[in-house]
Amino acid sequence: MIIILKVIIRVCDFHHRSPYFRPEQLSDMNEYGIFVETDLVSPTMRNIRNFCIIAHIDHGKSTLADRLLQKTHTLSDRDFQDQVLDNMELEREKGITIKSHAIQMEHKLDGETFYLNLIDTPGHVDFSYEVSRAIAACEGALLIVDATQGIQAQTISNLYLAIDHNLEIIPVLNKMDLDNAMPDEVKDQIVDLIDCEREDIIEASGKTGMGVDQILTDIIHKIPPPQGDPEAPLQALIFDSVFNPFRGIYAYFRIFNGELHTGDYVQFVATRKKYNADEIGVLKLKTSPRDVLRTGDVGYIISGIKESSEVKVGDTITHVERPCTAAVSGFEEVKPMVFAGVYPVDADEYEELRSSLEKLQLNDASLVFEPESSFALGFGFRCGFLGLLHMEIVQERLDREFDMDVITTVPNVSYNVYNTRGEVIEVHNPSGMPEPTLIDHIEEPYIHAHVISKSEFIGQIMKLCIDKRGVLKNQVYLTSDRVEVSFEMPLAEIVFDFYDKLKSISRGYASFDYYPAGFQKANLVRLDILLNGEIVDALSTLIHRDHAYSFGRRICVKLKDLIPRQQFDIAIQAAIGSKIIARETVKALRKDVTAKCYGGDITRKRKLLEKQKKGKKRMRQVGNVEIPQQAFLAVLKLD
Repeated sequence: MIIILKVIIRVCDFHHRSPYFRPEQLSDMNEYGIFVETDLVSPTMRNIRNFCIIAHIDHGKSTLADRLLQKTHTLSDRDFQDQVLDNMELEREKGITIKSHAIQMEHKLDGETFYLNLIDTPGHVDFSYEVSRAIAACEGALLIVDATQGIQAQTISNLYLAIDHNLEIIPVLNKMDLDNAMPDEVKDQIVDLIDCEREDIIEASGKTGMGVDQILTDIIHKIPPPQGDPEAPLQALIFDSVFNPFRGIYAYFRIFNGELHTGDYVQFVATRKKYNADEIGVLKLKTSPRDVLRTGDVGYIISGIKESSEVKVGDTITHVERPCTAAVSGFEEVKPMVFAGVYPVDADEYEELRSSLEKLQLNDASLVFEPESSFALGFGFRCGFLGLLHMEIVQERLDREFDMDVITTVPNVSYNVYNTRGEVIEVHNPSGMPEPTLIDHIEEPYIHAHVISKSEFIGQIMKLCIDKRGVLKNQVYLTSDRVEVSFEMPLAEIVFDFYDKLKSISRGYASFDYYPAGFQKANLVRLDILLNGEIVDALSTLIHRDHAYSFGRRICVKLKDLIPRQQFDIAIQAAIGSKIIARETVKALRKDVTAKCYGGDITRKRKLLEKQKKGKKRMRQVGNVEIPQQAFLAVLKLD
C-alpha cells in the first residue's frame, strides 16, 4: 500500500513539475509518468536548455553568471575574472551590463550531460532592446531579485517581457550572504508578483556560490527543452552580431527548425542576401567551430560579410535551395526615444565617423543614425538612442573603441507637427520646425512612468513628477513601506535630469521604469540661443511655453560661465521667434595698450585707447565665437 502511494505521489509531482514539458504537453507521457519521445522533441534537443537572466540593474546577475560558469567548468581558473561575460572595459568600469552575451555550459545531472545556453541580459531600462532579443531566443528565465532591495521597477518590466513570450520563470533570491538581507519580506513580494510557491524561490549568493547547484538543477528540471522539427527547412533567428576586422561580421543565432552544416548556401530573409556558411559553431568563452548545428542550438555563423547593413538583428536565416515559408515571429522592434546630433570635431573626420557608427551599430542594433548638417557644426549625424544612459555609452565607446573626438548636441525627442494644410511632419530636430505661422498644433510623446520607492519619500517624488507636467494615475502599497506610483508625463521632461533628481531625493532607493503612451497635444515653442546675433542651431530646443523664460534665463547664465572671453564683447541671447526673452554678455578681455606709456602727455594715452576701440569694433564684425563641448551639454546640468 505504501509503495503504491509513493508511485502516485511521484507521478503527480512529475505532472506538476516536469523536467521536459510544460503542463500542456502532459499527453506525451505514458500512464506511468514516463517520458515518451514525440515529433516535437528529438533525443538531442531533449538535453538542451536555452535560458536568460533578467533582473534590475545591480542585482548581481553578472556575478551569479560567473558562479554558474565556474560550477560547470566552462572556464578554467586561469581564464577567470570577475564579470567574465562583461568583456567591455566600460562595463567593468560602470559595473553594468551594456550588451547581452551568449555562452554554452555543459552540466552533468543523473548521469546525463545537458547543454545550457545562457544569454546574459542588461538590467537598465535603456537596454530593454537587448533584453527583448535575448528573451525571443529562450524557453526560460532566471528572475534575480536582490534580497536587500526587493522588487524594483525594471525587474517588473523585464519580467512582463518574459511572461509575454511564455517563458518558464525560476525565481532566485540573490545576495543572501549580506547582513541586511530581508528574505521573508522579499519572498512575499516575489510570491505576490509571479504567484509561485515560497519553497520554489531559491536562496542564493553570487559572491559565495550558495544555491548555485540548486539553480542548475532547476534549470534542467523546470525549463522545457526547445521544440521544433529537425527535418523541416532551416529557420534560425539572428539575435545579435559583432564585428571582427579580420573575418567580417559574426551573426549569433538560435535555430528553431532544421539543421545548418558548414559550407551550406544560406539566405538572410529580410535583406535577401545569399552567403556560404564558411564557419559555424557554438559560443563558449571563445568561438568553438562545429560541422553541424541542429534544432534548438545557439551558435554563430561567419560568412565573410563586411557591410553592416547586410545583417539585421531579428532577421531569419534559411537555406537557398529549401527556404522556410515564414520568418521567425515574436521579435520586438524598439523605436529610439531620445535624439541628438553627433558631429566630428574635425570636419575631415566625417567619413571616419560614419564608419565608426556603422561598426558600433553591429554591436548595438538599437542605435539608429542618419546624416544631417548644422550651420554651427558642419556635417554630422542625427542619432536615435533608447535613453540618456544609452547616449552616454555610445559617446564613450566612440571615444575609446574608435578614437573619435565628437561633439554631441542637446538631446531631444521626436514631435508630430501638424501644419495649416493638415499635413503631419515628424520633427527630430528643432531646426526642422516649420515657421510658427505655418503650424496648426504640435503633439509630443507621452510615457507611462512607474516609480517604486519607500513610503517616506513619496511626497517629494510626487512633487517632482507634477513639476515635470506629470499626472498621477495610480498609487499602490506593495508592502507597508514600499509604494508604486504611476504617472502619465511627457517624455521630453525625463530626458534631461529627471532620473538624477529622483535618485537624490529618494537617497538612491527609488527605481524607475517607463513605456510609451502615444502622443498628446502640447503648447510648445522653439527656444533659440543666439551668439552675437547668430542662431546656434545645435543649442536650439523645443520647450513648453510655461517653462521657456526660466529655461532661457538659466542657459544664458550657464553659457556665460562656459564660453571663454574674447577680445570683443559676446552677446548671449535666448529668443522665441523674434522676441528676445533673456540676455547675458561675456565682457571683452582688455589688453593694456597704455602699459608702455610711463609718462608724458595724457593725449598720447587717449590716442592709443581710441585706436584700440576702433580695432575692437572691427573685430566684433568679423570675430568668430568658439563654443566648447561643455556648452552643448550645459542644459543637462542646469541645476
